[in-house]
Amino acid sequence: MMGLGMRFRAMVAAVGLLFLAVTVDAVAQTKVNSVRLWRAPDNTRLVFDLSGPVQHSVFTLTAPDRLVIDINGASLGAPLNVNSSNTPITAMRSAQRTPTDLRVVIDLKKAVTPKSFTLAPNAQYGNRLVVDLFDNAADAAPIPTPTNVATVAPVPVTPIDPPVKLPPAPAGKRDIIVVIDAGHGGEDPGASGSRGQREKDVVLAIARELQRQVSGMKGFRAELTRTGDYFIPLRGRTEIARKKGADLFVSIHADAAPSAAAFGASVFALSDRGATSETARWLADSENRSDLIGGAGSVSLDDKDRMLAGVLLDLSMTASLTSSLDVGQKVLSNISRVTPLHKQRVEQAGFMVLKSPDIPSILVETGFISNSNEASKLSAASHQQALARSISAGVRQFFQQNPPPGTYIAWLRDSGKIVQGPRDHRVSPGETLAMIAVRYQVSPATLRSANNLQSDELKIGQTLTIPGTELAAKE
Repeated sequence: MMGLGMRFRAMVAAVGLLFLAVTVDAVAQTKVNSVRLWRAPDNTRLVFDLSGPVQHSVFTLTAPDRLVIDINGASLGAPLNVNSSNTPITAMRSAQRTPTDLRVVIDLKKAVTPKSFTLAPNAQYGNRLVVDLFDNAADAAPIPTPTNVATVAPVPVTPIDPPVKLPPAPAGKRDIIVVIDAGHGGEDPGASGSRGQREKDVVLAIARELQRQVSGMKGFRAELTRTGDYFIPLRGRTEIARKKGADLFVSIHADAAPSAAAFGASVFALSDRGATSETARWLADSENRSDLIGGAGSVSLDDKDRMLAGVLLDLSMTASLTSSLDVGQKVLSNISRVTPLHKQRVEQAGFMVLKSPDIPSILVETGFISNSNEASKLSAASHQQALARSISAGVRQFFQQNPPPGTYIAWLRDSGKIVQGPRDHRVSPGETLAMIAVRYQVSPATLRSANNLQSDELKIGQTLTIPGTELAAKE
């Protein structure tokens, strides 16, 4: 009987070990296939690409500084190789603690504050574990611009209007601040062209050129939400604009469309009631889905009761949306001179990046990167310069007519230095170029130059830009 009992116990133990082995194999099915790294001005992002879902935990150690990432239910599928230059990371190593648990240890130059989360698969990637290493404020230092992004050499700017000598700014008169947002970035490349063009690279090049041109206009200063190839959540972009004191927020994109034949530029403002077209709705959904995590980014109304907060928010949104539509139309009119339009009016859609109730905001789709012809144009430095010049012209026209109080441009207007800013004129039946020139007291040659006209022939419904008289005659 004893021999039989021992054999039975041995059989049970063997079955248990077999069950454990099967369980371990099932739990450790997930593989860590690769790791990707991006450096932002204040943090470093690590993205671990996984073959399936996992549980994880993160903690830090000191003397020396290290970050430990325990990934449960996973094993290493490939070496974890990254270029950690210009980051707090000195080395990365890993070991299988148990058959079901992988430990990754990151050696650090200095202490960081970690934040981690997992992401479900999307159209571009599978399961991911994201670990953000935030610099401590006392240790933060400027980080060199990443070298793995598309750049364009500066190109001399050809002004739309003749240069004008403006008086020096009096003390206390601030610049108008335009915050330019290059869409996507980092692990979110955006749309792709047929020859491998990536939206995140194209729009960063356009944004940098636009920053250069806007900052070159007296009384204006342009800032970028991102200066390199790293990811910023959509709400984080508007928060950056608010911290920089933006008078205008301009988001730059070059999206794809379901049809490769779609072409043309578009300008969008926020819609609080839905999109104005199917294309606007599709683009908004596509852009909003790219936001991997949310964040804060609304007007501070904590000290207001709920009803008053609602009224203030509504008033702020209404004023902001009116300005957004106004500046959007001016930008669209100027863009039409350098590239075909997808829509002839400012579209409205529920883009998350435009939902900043206290800052006029527009989103410029510079073209469809899914169209091979437009993708080639969007990658060309000359076309990027032309797009930037047309956007900056629309921005300048808007603020010459609507300068924020306390700015240099407002002082020019109030002191009579700006007699009349540029404005648009829609050609009516029977009108000639000479008649329009007389009406606005400019020469036909000036109208031809401002509108790139090769002759005096006009079309009914055509929109002309009437150049402003930027300085008073007595100046």
